[in-house]
Amino acid sequence: MTTRDATELFSEWALKNRDEGMESGHANSVNEMLNIAIPMLVGPFSAIDVGCGNGWVCRKLQSNDNCSKVVGIDGSIEMITKAKQKGGEFHLAKLPEWAPSQKFDLIHSMEFLYYLKDPLEMLKIFFNEWLNDKGVLIAGVDHYLENVESHDWPESLNVHMTTLSEEQWRQGMVDAGFTDVETRRVGLKLGFVGTLAISGRKP
Repeated sequence: MTTRDATELFSEWALKNRDEGMESGHANSVNEMLNIAIPMLVGPFSAIDVGCGNGWVCRKLQSNDNCSKVVGIDGSIEMITKAKQKGGEFHLAKLPEWAPSQKFDLIHSMEFLYYLKDPLEMLKIFFNEWLNDKGVLIAGVDHYLENVESHDWPESLNVHMTTLSEEQWRQGMVDAGFTDVETRRVGLKLGFVGTLAISGRKP
């Protein structure tokens, strides 16, 4: 069976309102990730949420007094349609082909990178083309080698996922040029080993 594009799956989920469950399910991890990343920034900051879904993280960032601009991108037309209904700047975009018209101080991504064929190459693109100097990238992934429960997701959902270890993600950030690279588990709860949060700074 041919694997389908993940964006098709997420459009299906949006039509079934499963995006609301994704929002509540990821909220604890995202809150911890933003609490890591935002203190690393100095003064007013611009932000982009990659794989923004219905835009809930963008709305959370907009409520931060220091956030001067926030943009959301997603490859799912139904998710972007939902995001735009609540206002804000959102783009229907497939990566790695799409590029923003400006650079940002903060790149946030939750549950997106491993759907790419070469996520570590995307880290280099983020570093070189998307991020301002002294900018911060923070990305969360639930599908990674140490999370054994996630290993059957590609087959059960019939979508491509790139399975990397915590060390491979860390080294990928270093190889891309990031400094202050850290990996940690966030959103811990009973029966869940945690979201792997990967963060780093562009010098």
